[in-house]
Parts: sequence; structure tokens; C-alpha cells
Amino acid sequence: MSSDVSKADRIRELMATEGDAVAENTRGFNAGRYESTGRLDDYEDLKGDARSIKEDAIARLPELIDEVTETVEANGGTVYLADDAADANRYVTQVAAEERDADRLVKSKSMTSEEIEVNEALEAAGVEVVETDLGEWVLQVADEAPSHIVAPAIHKSREGIAELFAERFDLDDPPETAEELTMFARERLGELIEDADVGMTGANFISADSGTVMLVTSEGNARKTVTATDTHVAVAGVEKIVPTVEDFAPFVELIGRSGTGQDVTSYISTLTPPVDSPVPDFRNDDETLADDRIHDDEGSDEAVDRDFHLVLIDNGRMAMREDEELKETLYCIRCSACSNACGNFQSVGGHAFGGETYSGGIATGWEAGIEGLDVAAEFNDLCTGCSRCVPACPVEIDIPWINTVVRDRINRDEVDPGQTDWVFEELVPDGEPAGLDLGTRLVGNYEALAKWGSRTAPIANRLADAGPLRAIAERVAGIDRRRELPEFAHESLVDWFEARGGAAVPSESATREVVLYPDTATNYVDVDRGKAAVRALEALDVSVEIPDLPGSGRPPLSQGMVSTARSSAEDVYAGLATHVDAGRDVVVVEPSDLGMFRREYERFLPESSYQRLAEASYDVMEYLFGLLENGGDPGVLRTSTEGAGPSTSGTSGERIAYHPHCQARTIGVGEHATAVMERLGYDVRVSDTECCGMAGSFGYKADYYELSMDVGEPLREQFGDADRTVVAAGTSCTEQLDALLGDTPMHPIEVIAPRE
Repeated sequence: MSSDVSKADRIRELMATEGDAVAENTRGFNAGRYESTGRLDDYEDLKGDARSIKEDAIARLPELIDEVTETVEANGGTVYLADDAADANRYVTQVAAEERDADRLVKSKSMTSEEIEVNEALEAAGVEVVETDLGEWVLQVADEAPSHIVAPAIHKSREGIAELFAERFDLDDPPETAEELTMFARERLGELIEDADVGMTGANFISADSGTVMLVTSEGNARKTVTATDTHVAVAGVEKIVPTVEDFAPFVELIGRSGTGQDVTSYISTLTPPVDSPVPDFRNDDETLADDRIHDDEGSDEAVDRDFHLVLIDNGRMAMREDEELKETLYCIRCSACSNACGNFQSVGGHAFGGETYSGGIATGWEAGIEGLDVAAEFNDLCTGCSRCVPACPVEIDIPWINTVVRDRINRDEVDPGQTDWVFEELVPDGEPAGLDLGTRLVGNYEALAKWGSRTAPIANRLADAGPLRAIAERVAGIDRRRELPEFAHESLVDWFEARGGAAVPSESATREVVLYPDTATNYVDVDRGKAAVRALEALDVSVEIPDLPGSGRPPLSQGMVSTARSSAEDVYAGLATHVDAGRDVVVVEPSDLGMFRREYERFLPESSYQRLAEASYDVMEYLFGLLENGGDPGVLRTSTEGAGPSTSGTSGERIAYHPHCQARTIGVGEHATAVMERLGYDVRVSDTECCGMAGSFGYKADYYELSMDVGEPLREQFGDADRTVVAAGTSCTEQLDALLGDTPMHPIEVIAPRE
């Protein structure tokens, strides 16, 4: 079986066995995040503060490591800076197995300890390791890996856990309800903690000024782990250090809200170890806590001092700090918001969307920096760049960009020098090396494909739909034959505009002047929505120009072809700069292209050029909203009484089912279409689903077709029997909704533009 088939089979298996539990929990967390952060008036300011603290901390990391070493040692603890996982495990094993002669070590949840696989190292040295976090313990009993950064057993149902406990513990009356399962685990773990010799924790944050450790848990198990034993080992990546205790403040507000939708996580502990509380003597039934002495096996007393070891781990982090593209990964506070907001993660969880340790959108950066590109390559394609994780991240990390950069590196790492791409090099001389995967190059050069398809339509459309060619496309380029391909228009939007004689509203008599950007999809495939945009703008006395411009670079960017995307950005700006200089606004029909102008072009253009274009660019519905708000006559547009269809026959279109594009939501323009349609009398129901699952080329790929459809299933459930005219702004959303509902949606501009 090929690796491609194995990947598709693995995804199919996980959707069937874990998908329902993962979807229910992650969507619940995501909804909770919206509700909880919505109650914070200063939410965006807190995110900015958190970002600034992490930027400063990572920039000054070497000096903060020195400072925290001095403060911890001044407190009576020990600091060990480990180069890598093996180095860290040697030290931890030495402390637990040799110095403390421990039989059992109890742990609170720690992703860093998962990363270095310390459990295996300790057990090899004869130390029993017990996870005290409920989810981690369940997985330890089941011998499974975590599937989520915050909720490691999110993929397991209550029924599955009940069956697991009944099987593993041979119980006469096994627990079944959630309360019974929790109480059973609490009693078992309590007994194990009482007899432990060493406690291990991670650290959410460490202050350099005092050596204070902040621990965030839902069950209080970190406190038990620290106080029940006389030896505390804290394992943390060096990126967890912040300058001061006061810097904890924004993270206290953000971490629970971002991860699970809790206003405050159940247990937030700040301790400056070694703590000075007495060690409990669980063998003394008369007292809750003994004094600061402990009984030895002969019954005599000896004084006990608490022992604290802070193991700070590099394991690739300092190299990531020097990598301008991966550095932002170190700002991550491990909240899992990027996982919970991701449509693909909601369907498959971290066992597919994750690497050796980390899962979700941010996992690509972690795994590439810690394990290497080969590990990141196993799941990197599951990030579609939809950008829904961007507003969710409490530290404002541009997660899609990290995934794109890593994808570019994977592409170049996997280039086959023996493969010649002479056809592509002649027809589409992009900025990528010869030997790039053909499927990647084909999708990344969609603009050239669309241009040739339009020039040769309708012959190209008939050939593209032929069975033998679809089979070849699936085998060579990975394009699933079950997905209907777009039909190219024989006359492009630019050609149509030129043939009609250009602008119908002279600039000297117009209220505004715009250049309508001919994105690839609108120019060569969905020309009707471009024509509708022209009609709507001209009805409001706007002078429109449609110059012949290159594609925005979105397709190559989605494939990790960064050099090609950068060249496209430079060419687009060169073509639009003269229009911006002339005072014309740039109006964009396709949301993903506007997303390029307002977000990704910041990476490709000089700052002043990026700012000029971003500030001059508008979504077409956003622009119409502005015109109406500033005195434009809504009566020149089509109201609900006139119907939404292309003619007066058919549905009246008063009732609209509208799915905003995911990138339109991210850049804040998704609601303008709703506002305009409602102003014109339409009854609009907006989809609850943030991402339709198509995500540009993602839904075409054979490996991911079924996953794509599964992500879109909630849309079918919401809109399938709604008896409404389905409307979507993005090309990929339109294609997905057509596949899900069997009815081609309209673009919002086609709903409200005057008929031809």
C-alpha cells in the first residue's frame, strides 16, 4: 500500500473511531472561547500585552536564563540547562533513581515531558511513573498518546473510558457515569500519590526575577504532586521564562478562556520552590500534616528539606529563536485555541493533525524545530491556511504563515533533482526549483491553468471531465475524481469589460473611482459575479476600471511556493500602484485575494507599499456597505421583493442562507454582506460553521476529499432543508456547498446587483 493510500485510510479510520468525540469537545471549547472572551472589554489589548511580553522574553532569553538560574539557586533550588531530550532525561533519572532512590514518581500534565519522553527513561531506570492528570492517566492506562494539547484524552468517550476501566482493573461493579469514573480515578490516584517519592510538573510560566513557577490545571493535581513529595522536579522549555511575576497577569486572563472557554482555569498555582510547607505524612492518621520531619523505616525521625530541581530544556528552541520564520512558535502558551478553531482538527484530532508530541495548527512549528521537517511533513498539509486560528491565538501568532514557510522548506527538501519539469518550466516559469512535486506545481500554477482553460473553452472543459483524464489527474496530481472541476469561461472578465467599451460611468461624473481586481477565479471561471459587481457599482455612480492584472499568489502560497507567491505580490502591486496613486479604490470580489492584500502581502512587500495597498483595498460587499452608509441610494440595487435569482422566474430569494468565507471573517469583512442584504429586505441566516472544509485546493486532493466533506457536514445539516437561497462569497465555499447541497450558491453581489 502506498503512503498516500495509507494517509487517506488513516484519516478515514480516525474520523470513524475518534471524530465524533473530538468534534463535540473541540467545538464546545471553541464556542466557550467566543462566549468567555466576549465578556472581556479589553480582550484585544490583553492579547497585545501577552504578545509584547513574549516578544521581549524571547528576545532577551539568554539573559533571562542566567537570571532565573541565579534566583532559583538563591532560593535553595537547582537549575539544570539541558541541551536536548537525552540530556534532560539523564539528569532527571539521576535525581529520581540515583539521588532519591525513588520507587515511584508522580507527574502532573506536561507537554514538555511528553516531548522528551521522560516516562520511558525513568521506567527503564526502575522508577514507576504515574500520571495524575485524569486525561493523561486514562491514556497511560490505555497505552495511547495524547490527541490534544490541553485535553489529552479528548478523543475518548465516557463509554470508552468505562469499558477501559472495567477491562484493565477487573472490577465487579465498574463505574459508568462521569461522576463515578472521576471518583474511581480520584481514589486510585490518591493512593498512588500517597506512596510517591518524587513529584514532577511542567511549568506554564516561570518568572526570572523570583524563580516563581505558574501552574495551570483543571484538577489541582499539580498542587498535590508538589506538596505530597519532598522532591519536586519541574521540566520546562526555556521559552516558558518571562521577566517578572507581574507578567503572569495577562496570561491568567487569556489561557483558560482561549483553551477551554473558562473565565478562569480551576486551579492557578504560583509557587516559588522549594516551598516551605511541611511534607504530609500519610502514615500518620492522627494529623493531617506532620511537621518538617519524616519517619524512616526504623521509626526514628530525621529532618527533611524539600528539594527542587528546575530542568530547562533547549532541544532546538535556541535555534528556533534565531530562525526568523519559526521564532514566533516560541510565543505559544500551549492553550490549544488553534486546534479548537480548526475545522480539520475538529474532524480528526491530534492523532492525525500532529507529530511526535504537539498537535493542531501550531504543531508544525514545534515539530519542525524540535524533531525536523520529516516529522512536520507528515501532517503539515492538514493546515489549509484558512486563517481561523489567527484571531483565536491569544498571543497573535501568525500560525498559517509558519505552516506555509515549513511547507516551502518541505517542498525544497523533497525536490527530486533527477526529475525534469520542462513542460512547467516553459509554460509557467515559476520561482520554484526543478523537480518539485508535480501535483504541488500544478495546483500552485492554477492561474496559468485557468488562463489556458479559458482560451480553449469549451474543449478544455469537456476534456477535463473525461474519465481517462480524471484518472490520470488523480494518479499524477492527486486530484480526486469525485470532485467536480470548475468550468472555464470562454470570455474572461477582462475581455468582456474591454469588449463592452470599458467604463460606463465616466470618471468626471462619478461619485468614486475604483479598479475592480480581476482575481483568477472571477476572471476565468465565475465571470458572472464580476459582471454583477460592475453593475452594482455603476448603479451607485461609481466609475469602474478592470485592468489585466496577474493573480494574487494565493494558489502558490497554499502549496508553500513562497518565492512564486512573492513574485506575484510584487507584480500585482506594480499593476495596482498607478491606480492607487490616481486615487482609485481597489475592490476585490474573492475574499481570499483580499486576504492576501491585507495580510500576507505584509510578508512580501516593503512596509509602505503594503500599507498603501491594504488601506486602499475593499471587499466588494464592504465597499457597497460604505457607499450606502454615505448616502448611496439603496433603491438602485435589487431588493428582496425582486428576487435573488438571475431572472424573475424561480425562487423569490427573500430568504437567504449565507456562509461567509473564513478569511473574510478573519480580516473583518464577513458581516458586510449580511448587513447589505438585510438592508435590502432579505431574511439572512448566517452559517454557524466557520470553515466549509474546501479551503481552496485542499478539497480537491484525493487524500483529503472525505475529510473535506466531513468538515462541511454541519453546513449540510444547517442549510440542507432550509428552503433558502444559498449564498457564499468564496469560490471554494461555492464549490463545497454545491457538492454538499447539490445546488450552486450565488455570490452576495449576484443577489443584490441589478439584473442585466
